[in-house]
Amino acid sequence: MKIINLPLTIPNILSLFRLFSFPFIGILIYEGLESWFVFFICAHFVTDILDGWIARRFNQMTEIGATLDSMADTGTYILAIAGVVAFKPTDFEPYYLSLFTYLGGVLLVDVLPYFKFGKFNSYHTYSAKIGAYLKGIFFVLLFTIGFMPWFYYGVIILGFLTLLEGIAITILLKEPKADVKGLFWILNEKRGL
Repeated sequence: MKIINLPLTIPNILSLFRLFSFPFIGILIYEGLESWFVFFICAHFVTDILDGWIARRFNQMTEIGATLDSMADTGTYILAIAGVVAFKPTDFEPYYLSLFTYLGGVLLVDVLPYFKFGKFNSYHTYSAKIGAYLKGIFFVLLFTIGFMPWFYYGVIILGFLTLLEGIAITILLKEPKADVKGLFWILNEKRGL
């Protein structure tokens, strides 16, 4: 049995907070406690921004930390989608096809590196970071102001472009790599620039 050495840095603690709070937030959804759900999902988005910023600012980036962050991000978006289905089904009914097609793409981008490298990706590309911020803003606005179709389509279009970038990166990489800036940088590395 392999024991994982997890440094207890602030970014890792924030990622662990998000991971360990998933069941609690799931109960909030199940019990129909929308206000508390919104509070905790917003806390997830804020801690996601903080853990990345702190890790970069104070040079606390580790591969295990990137993996924890990716797992916490995936779980947060699963909970956010569950909250949408539970609390905003009429707002999203006309958009379920695009939403679930996008989620299928997310699943593909997450499992493709597993089949190629034996581990899940933690690329954290610039486009994925921008997309994550926009998704967080979208969810906050959805639950506080209401659904904005133009914002939804912007987030989904950027999301699909990010998915295509993730697939291309997985195809081009010869071995797993964390914290990839983006496809442009991978192509430059391949050209030796």
